[in-house]
Amino acid sequence: MCLGVRKESLVLRAIYIYSDDVDKLRTCIFLNLPNLLSLSRIAFLFLIAALLFLNVKGAVMAALVCFIIAALTDWADGYVARRFKLITDFGKLMDALADKVLMVGMFVILVSIPGFLPRWSLFLVLIIIGREFLITGLRLVAASRGVVLAAEKGGKIKTVFQILAASVLLLALSLARDFGMDGVVLKTLFWTGMGLFVFATGLTLQSGATYLTKYWFLFKPVENENSQK
Repeated sequence: MCLGVRKESLVLRAIYIYSDDVDKLRTCIFLNLPNLLSLSRIAFLFLIAALLFLNVKGAVMAALVCFIIAALTDWADGYVARRFKLITDFGKLMDALADKVLMVGMFVILVSIPGFLPRWSLFLVLIIIGREFLITGLRLVAASRGVVLAAEKGGKIKTVFQILAASVLLLALSLARDFGMDGVVLKTLFWTGMGLFVFATGLTLQSGATYLTKYWFLFKPVENENSQK
């Protein structure tokens, strides 16, 4: 490995001092590119919140663009991790956690905007929050036993519909605030977003039930193999 040090970047030279195996190093650094992409979703959430509460024309559209970019990182982090073999246990956990923080935070922000969403939508948000806390608790129990629960297909599908719902609602809000639009088109777009919101909440419940059914054994006490006879 010493023969190739001169060809590496200055960063890798410093890293090589602490590692004899590049492949092992590549998978053990928790702040690799895929993990940074996952963490960026949390940073985007704060930026979106700030934009939505700015009384500036075009701020909502900027928030929508930021949200779409944040949503795309959910695909990008997985692609980069698989393509360059940067899959880590931290990445599996953070990918799912960042999704939850982004979407729960997004719906909390939307429901807190005065006069935007109907009051009953608060119950949809509470259902989503309850499900996410429960599944996060399951992940923590699994982690305490050395098991990492990666995001599954059902969870990814509900996240896609949550993203669609939030995007359509943000678009409706942008058309109303930034462009002064009103009428049938705006109402149709808004209620389309609400319909997606309700459907996404149903998928959230369904995927949560699937998780609990599949991994309920993790809540059971571990039998002590060395118990006294």
